[in-house]
Amino acid sequence: MLTKDFYFDLPEELIAQHPSGVRGEDKLMVLSRNGGNQTEITEPKHFSMDDLPDLIPENTLMIFNNSKVRRSRCYGKTVDTGRESEFLMLTPYPDGTWKAMVKNAKKSKPGKVFVFSDGSKGTIVENPVDVGTEFRTLSFDCPITEEWFEKNGHIPLPPYIRREDTEEDSERYQNVYAKEVGSSACPTAGLHFTEKMLEKLKAKNIEIAYVTLHVGLGTFLPVRAEKIEDHKMHKESYYISEETAEKVNRAKKEGRPVLAVGTTSVRTLESAWQGGSVLEGGYLSSGHFDTSIFIYPGYSFKCVDKMFTNFHTPESTLMMLVSAFAGKANIMNAYQKAVENRYRFFSYGDAMLLT
Repeated sequence: MLTKDFYFDLPEELIAQHPSGVRGEDKLMVLSRNGGNQTEITEPKHFSMDDLPDLIPENTLMIFNNSKVRRSRCYGKTVDTGRESEFLMLTPYPDGTWKAMVKNAKKSKPGKVFVFSDGSKGTIVENPVDVGTEFRTLSFDCPITEEWFEKNGHIPLPPYIRREDTEEDSERYQNVYAKEVGSSACPTAGLHFTEKMLEKLKAKNIEIAYVTLHVGLGTFLPVRAEKIEDHKMHKESYYISEETAEKVNRAKKEGRPVLAVGTTSVRTLESAWQGGSVLEGGYLSSGHFDTSIFIYPGYSFKCVDKMFTNFHTPESTLMMLVSAFAGKANIMNAYQKAVENRYRFFSYGDAMLLT
């Protein structure tokens, strides 16, 4: 299967550059997944987020990713020239150094020293895994804590949002239920939910539980391979509590639908599922794990029955995931209808419910 098969034309003006005026005041498209049939097409229906509680069956179990976005975009000036470089701080190594994505990485060679806004210094150190990539390893002269990121970091808005981050983004590019710090990008399906909406869902006897997957390169790195089977996903860490695992396993045994909010929740649940169907003894395991799962058409879903998500970028792993879930032809048709109906796309855009 080719990466270009997941391309679609998107007018630039439909890429949301700012959040909606009020959190949760977004359009909502509803699409039947038809069991993931890859050729069958169903026509989408158009609603608003206010309609969501009435569109979800009672006794559904909704799973949210409670990872919190770190202020991981940092700027450092070289000691020798004063030239500024941009770093997206990704993950710490056990020795205290940090893996970072660096703009113009070829110019950031081992030994180069950068000064950050609080006066701390980071030095590029040699790491064989960085050779020929856009990544570098940084060693710092001080501990890199969340306080350090608050002093030096910016909200890591994605590159298709063509502006600098603002104070508004500090609040709006974060889910209201976000708790566990560690993501380099927001699990943006959750941006549509308010505290009031969560209360409405609970009042309808819809159960809510949380998983944690820290969004990293596995989620947002572009697919550069011509054939999607050749694309390699980067590892991301996730955690499922015993309480959440018990809720999921109970729902599956009782035949109640599991609705994953966001593709990161989908990837977490499908990664942690052990064995075949629940009738065959399959179950969701709890604990801390890493995943590099890549879901594309042909994948058989074992845990997730319904999905709430945003509209994704062309040729992305996320487009491939929703195509696997609801059918490629079905998704492509729905996206065309979204363009015709002027839906807003990507992180700050509108929403889709796949049932």
